Amino acid sequence: MKIQGNIVDIQGRRIFKGEVCVEDGKIVSLKEKEHSVGQYILPGFVDAHIHIESSMLVPSEFARIAVTHGTVATVSDPHEIANVLGVAGVEFMIANGKKVPFKFNFGAPSCVPATNYESAGAAIGVEEICGLMANPDIKYLAEMMNYPGVLFDDAVVLEKIACAKKYGKPVDGHAPGVRGTAISKYIDAGISTDHECFTYDEALEKLQKGMKILIREGSAAKNFNALIDLLPEYFEQIMFCSDDKHPDDLMVDHINKLCARAVAKGMDVFKVLQVACVNPIKHYNLDVGLLRPGDAADFIVVEDLISFKSVQAYVNGNLVYEKGMSLIKPVAFKNLNNFNCNKVKVADFKVEAQAQNIRVIEALEGQLVTNELIAEAKIELGHVVTNLEADILKIVVVNRYENTKPAVAFIKNFGLKEGAIASSVAHDSHNIIAVGVNDDAICKAVNLLISCKGGISAVSNKNEAVLPLPVAGIMSDQDGETTAMQYAALDGMAKQLGSKLQSPYMTLSFMGLLVIPALKLSDKGLFNGNDFKFTPLEA
Repeated sequence: MKIQGNIVDIQGRRIFKGEVCVEDGKIVSLKEKEHSVGQYILPGFVDAHIHIESSMLVPSEFARIAVTHGTVATVSDPHEIANVLGVAGVEFMIANGKKVPFKFNFGAPSCVPATNYESAGAAIGVEEICGLMANPDIKYLAEMMNYPGVLFDDAVVLEKIACAKKYGKPVDGHAPGVRGTAISKYIDAGISTDHECFTYDEALEKLQKGMKILIREGSAAKNFNALIDLLPEYFEQIMFCSDDKHPDDLMVDHINKLCARAVAKGMDVFKVLQVACVNPIKHYNLDVGLLRPGDAADFIVVEDLISFKSVQAYVNGNLVYEKGMSLIKPVAFKNLNNFNCNKVKVADFKVEAQAQNIRVIEALEGQLVTNELIAEAKIELGHVVTNLEADILKIVVVNRYENTKPAVAFIKNFGLKEGAIASSVAHDSHNIIAVGVNDDAICKAVNLLISCKGGISAVSNKNEAVLPLPVAGIMSDQDGETTAMQYAALDGMAKQLGSKLQSPYMTLSFMGLLVIPALKLSDKGLFNGNDFKFTPLEA
């Protein structure tokens, strides 16, 4: 097989007219030519940190969509499914990903459960981590979210890191807002990356101390604008990632869009492509080609180096995308799940008034961090209720693994004027999380998900809708296009209910992520992520 075009030699910093010759899935030569077609040939894009499960698609379906944007590989942390099903969930992801021509590179989830302050469906301890590290399909120790455990020399945390070092595999970080001597100790423990920086100064400090920084642009957390100006100087230490990308967004673009945005800012195209293509492969020692003789034939053909619109994509010499069509075929798989709770009642969500003021979670557009607000409680018949005028709504978390009393708190900035929305995609334990204007609507939205053992739902005064997610309660068993269309309809319904958030379901899914400050809600109660302990609703 021979493909002609303008060959982009990223590391040699040159573009030349030429021909790529492929045999048996490998590049055998790159021949310079006097004439060639106008298209550009370059290594495929790599998403340097993503949770495939957040696309609500199984890996094989994710691959079908991702290749349409020139993505040929991911560095994937399967801790979402691991929190539901443990090592069996990780093994499902690896096995399903192997059924298609795409380079999935999974890590061993380091924090399952993420904390001891929530109920998960499984646990992965030191013994399981060491077993996974011995597996050649596991490329790294996934994000060490328990940064307090690193800072306070938690024995279990340090044993997990030691196991990764034993097998010579990198350790991913997760240290939002950690600075100064604390981040120095975190780095010294052997942690080499961070994708949680949300300010320029934070990322700069970590870069100067030797960390690799991932510029994240997902469906909820968007840090591109804050961090991209670091790329020209630190392009050898930076990668691009999505972290979490919902199916409707994945249909539109992926890493290609970040390249286009960086080039549009006048940045050197070779530096941008090193970030998007080269750095993840070198850092994680991936078996992904870089458009060199002897490499696996993992490369893409794009129209230009401005929009990076894909013409073709190849993985191991297989043509996986051409002329607007993914050529990866859907594959059969068996669903697996862990969902064991009964339907809830309206009375389960009532909150007795015990003080005039309450703590309120303030959700922030485009961020995983939240603020803690103190607000006057709206009290009716001895109970604290939602305050539509102040946009302070009730938020609940229901344990999906056993029957327990739901946790209830209050949240600002969701903007709903009627109804409720709910999701069993709720990082990281994936209990059911819901927000709504009254207990009736919240109860309906939650019970819709219990009926189908996982999904996302919306309830208005007149209608109700649900997208079932029967694979671990977090992924669809349908094709990517169908799932994206159903998700987009629910996203639209949430906005019709009044939400002004760009991605209300993605934002909702992070309101239970305790390892991100400041105020979050687990199935066990309101949690202060700064102090790392429970805090009362009453202020």
